[in-house]
Amino acid sequence: MMAQYLGIKAEHEGALLFYRMGDFYELFFDDAVSAAAALDIALTKRGKHEGDDIPMCGVPVHAAEGYLLTLIRKGFRVAVCEQTEDPAEAKKRGSKSVVRREVVRLVTPGTLTEDTLLDARRHNFLAAFAEMRGDGAVAWTDISTGELSVTPCPPVRLAPELARLSPREVLLSEAQDADWAETVTQSGASLTPLSRASFDSTSGEKRLCALFGVSTLDAFGSFTRPEISAMAALVDYLEITQKGNLPLLRPPRREEAGAAVQIDAATRANLELTRSLSGGRAGSLIAAIDRTVTAGGGRLLERRLNAPSRDLSLIRARHDAVQHAVDDAALAEKLRVALRQIPDMDRALSRLALERGGPRDLSAIRDGLAAASRIAAFLRDAPDGILRDAAQALIGHDDLVARLDEALVADPPLLSRDGGFIAPGYDPDLDEARTLRDEGRGVIGRMQSDYAAQAAVPALKIKHNNVLGYFVEVTATHAKRMLADPLSQTFIHRQTTANAVRFTTVPLSELETKILNARDRALEIEKRLYSILVADILDHSGPIGDAARALAEIDLTTAFADLAVGENWCRPEITTDQAFEITGGRHPVVEQALRAQGAGPFVANDCTLSADGLAALWLLTGPNMAGKSTFLRQNAVMALLAQMGAFVPARAARIGMVSQLFSRVGAADDLARGRSTFMVEMVETAAILNQADENALVILDEIGRGTATYDGLSIAWATLEHLHDANRCRTLFATHYHEMTALADKLDRARNATVAVKEWQGDVIFLHEVRQGSADRSYGVQVAKLAGLPDAVVARAKVVLAALEKGDVDGKRTTLVDDLPLFSAAPPQQPQVAEEHPAIVRLTDIRPDELSPRDALDLIYELRDLARSGPTR
Repeated sequence: MMAQYLGIKAEHEGALLFYRMGDFYELFFDDAVSAAAALDIALTKRGKHEGDDIPMCGVPVHAAEGYLLTLIRKGFRVAVCEQTEDPAEAKKRGSKSVVRREVVRLVTPGTLTEDTLLDARRHNFLAAFAEMRGDGAVAWTDISTGELSVTPCPPVRLAPELARLSPREVLLSEAQDADWAETVTQSGASLTPLSRASFDSTSGEKRLCALFGVSTLDAFGSFTRPEISAMAALVDYLEITQKGNLPLLRPPRREEAGAAVQIDAATRANLELTRSLSGGRAGSLIAAIDRTVTAGGGRLLERRLNAPSRDLSLIRARHDAVQHAVDDAALAEKLRVALRQIPDMDRALSRLALERGGPRDLSAIRDGLAAASRIAAFLRDAPDGILRDAAQALIGHDDLVARLDEALVADPPLLSRDGGFIAPGYDPDLDEARTLRDEGRGVIGRMQSDYAAQAAVPALKIKHNNVLGYFVEVTATHAKRMLADPLSQTFIHRQTTANAVRFTTVPLSELETKILNARDRALEIEKRLYSILVADILDHSGPIGDAARALAEIDLTTAFADLAVGENWCRPEITTDQAFEITGGRHPVVEQALRAQGAGPFVANDCTLSADGLAALWLLTGPNMAGKSTFLRQNAVMALLAQMGAFVPARAARIGMVSQLFSRVGAADDLARGRSTFMVEMVETAAILNQADENALVILDEIGRGTATYDGLSIAWATLEHLHDANRCRTLFATHYHEMTALADKLDRARNATVAVKEWQGDVIFLHEVRQGSADRSYGVQVAKLAGLPDAVVARAKVVLAALEKGDVDGKRTTLVDDLPLFSAAPPQQPQVAEEHPAIVRLTDIRPDELSPRDALDLIYELRDLARSGPTR
């Protein structure tokens, strides 16, 4: 056995070998040591090899999926080795023969299909990058749904594309993996190098044609050599990992370059599109807007959010569909109720194709298509457009649904080997086998009654023992009758004992055989019927996949409608100019957080980056904590929501098509790559200045703050001028450098804006209102006080600030240290209690319910006089 293990392990050096032994997967040698540590299970030993103990650990087969998930998340790959021979057959070759075993599957991060290993609302992409003479392409697939797509990707665009797709695993040619390993690792994906042969486009094209049963790929689109190379690598890798049992891949879909809004990795992280800065889904934009009720709808939402469209007609069609659902609330509610009953047909179909499915996957297809038919009926009167087109894909499945409904029980078991999933009455042979299996004693009893009547021997019994099996037994007194003609023709003598005589009959022997084999026979019949039903479903895989995609589209449309109605969002107007006009805009994540905390309403703000170009750049000033970053982000988010087909959180919105979205907000270092906070800031700013075109939307916050004051000011100043003069794109630029507000008078397309605050009794109150004009100061000392800095520190900061501001006027910056003795802040100041205004004191004594109209008028005059008199002394 160990020789067999070592031989199989030698063929899969890079993976942990799950070696099937009965009800366990066992691991040996270094695999056992690594797995035991990763899974926190006991490490034992079994036998010796070359004089040393062999380390061993194991996991139960029935619980293997959970252990697989843990290993995959920790970066391992697993080769699953199953017994491919019945132990009884192995014994025929000799008592010491080893059961034949083979690796049936390599489990890697990008090739998972089990529900327990996957997030139902997220894709699990496997991607491949190919480069030829400076041209590149990225292909990706989710084998759990059958998606296969490819897009042109110059090498410089690889990082943004990986950020968009978030693949779990990326394939690279061995000749190029060193060039792109860091890029792949930074994306969070697992890197898998393949041989050059896997990326060969000539043989790869033949491989793809054979997979899809065509003579040429022209029917699917015009693909470049790098695109064919990347897709071919995916298929070759799937053949390796699935051991020739390829998943049910749909024909490849080519995404044109520039079809989606260009968003780089830094922008996705800054805007927290699909995960918050803490790394989880909670607090992200997708968590705030996800009201889908199906797994397919949730995955479609993530795809749309990661790649908002730049096709104006498609965007408007999506808005039309959402508007129809908003206008017809009764229809939308009926659709959402029906959609909640939809299982995940995409993943059920994929598991069936990979022979990893079960009866519940059959029922998922049955129930999903049945619900689809009802949903299509609801949309019979829908106007032309997305909803009407989706409804067309939901019909035409009645025959398949009827067959599945007739064949399957309402709630089948998980595994086909458990049996019991075929409905009674569907197959006569199965019904007979089940009757014998479940009611064998009753059948024997009826036969006994028939034989007793036939022989006229009421005492006749049918009994069973392990030697004779089933037999007919009568007393010696009645035996003579049984041995005489014509009964002797029916009853065959088997045995005579002291007190009884035993007989058998041909029907009894046949019945015995059927009863003994009934359980196995019933299970065998069910497995045969299961295979027939699976083949029937796979024959209709194309229309079933179309129906699943249509249901996801309907789900997303009605989810957007529910969001628009529930959150009071408006339909945006999308144009082809550089307009960006938002009235009463809000940030959906912050607004929901405030509501959950009971912290009051979100303060809505307008933003107008005019289409005529006269105010395409806003220079935003104001204190920290006032809401500048939220204002920047909410406008970027609204552009994304609008172009993905959703309504937006505003009273009105008119947005010119955004080609690129860039965000430089927040501060973070990159210690792994040796980059300081300021270096990261400059790298991201450089990317924006080098790439942004005139249709881009750029939001920048606090450029230059990570270095010396005048270095930072000069960089921020030059950056703003470059955006205005060279990039000429719509820009929101937040800064604390108030010197820059003078640029609004110098640059004809720039305008100053500020976030309003109010001072009250030495404290600062944030109004969160964006107004035209510039802030007079940053209120940093006041914010520091709110944060809890000691009063002595705050008081000292005020003194230093006043001296600095005076020095700026008098030009005495070089003597500042001399003017401010080092220890002048040492004695802590006692907190001073602010004096209350007499009008406030008077108001606290008033009892409104006891005031007459005349008293109220007199009180107003009294308060006016007190207000004029000033605070008490």
